[in-house]
Amino acid sequence: MHIELDLTKSLEENAGHYFDLAKKAKKKLAGAEVAVAESKKKLEKLLKEEKQFWEEEEKKQQELRQRKERKREWYEKFHWFISSEGFLCVGGKDATSNELVIKKHTEKEDLVFHTDMAGSPFFVVKNGQAAGEATRQEAAQAVAVYSRAWKLGHASADVFYVKPEQVSKEAKPGEFLTKGSFMIYGKTTYLHPKLEGAIGLVDRRIIGGPLAAVQHQTKSFIVVIQGKEKKSDLAKKIKHQLGGGDLDDIIAFLPAGGGGMTK
Repeated sequence: MHIELDLTKSLEENAGHYFDLAKKAKKKLAGAEVAVAESKKKLEKLLKEEKQFWEEEEKKQQELRQRKERKREWYEKFHWFISSEGFLCVGGKDATSNELVIKKHTEKEDLVFHTDMAGSPFFVVKNGQAAGEATRQEAAQAVAVYSRAWKLGHASADVFYVKPEQVSKEAKPGEFLTKGSFMIYGKTTYLHPKLEGAIGLVDRRIIGGPLAAVQHQTKSFIVVIQGKEKKSDLAKKIKHQLGGGDLDDIIAFLPAGGGGMTK
């Protein structure tokens, strides 16, 4: 180690000078050690975030692959759910799909559900005449949730069901039926369901429908209620709460208009 002495200063002054230099160096070293420690923490955080990012990307890609590989059933282009008693329930999303549900997918042993309110879906319970009260209540609830009653904030709705032969495209004299509309003849049975639904996760696959139907299939579900959140925002929250599932599938099961959720 090489030390230079200032001959114009005393020994004590030279010693004091080097003592001050040593203190400054020690302070800089301490600062450098703090900076290194902080840099290490930031690096660890970045590495952790990078790992999490790639894990999430892999999860998304896996869900996408599974979605592409899984064969879509014919009823998945409509509103649909499996009742707690195991009956397939299929409903229209608009005038065109209402026509398809009734004309193409309704058979004599089914039951048809609808409301007196314009802008409501027709729901068909396949083999519904063999279904119990639970399935009928659930189908009525699905009709109510996807009807205008949800948008209007109604707590309940008047939903009726009939046999397929009571549904006709033949209008009364002087009347005209628009696309997606049908005439109902004969006796109707009314139900008054509560307006709420549910979104659930089964083996990384999203299901939706009446609470009792979803609850029967999985313990991982979110109750959907009326509210003011947009479908897209609500779907993101539901996906986060469920810990997975396809966002588009969640949106497809949500009713039009605002919504909210409870655990």
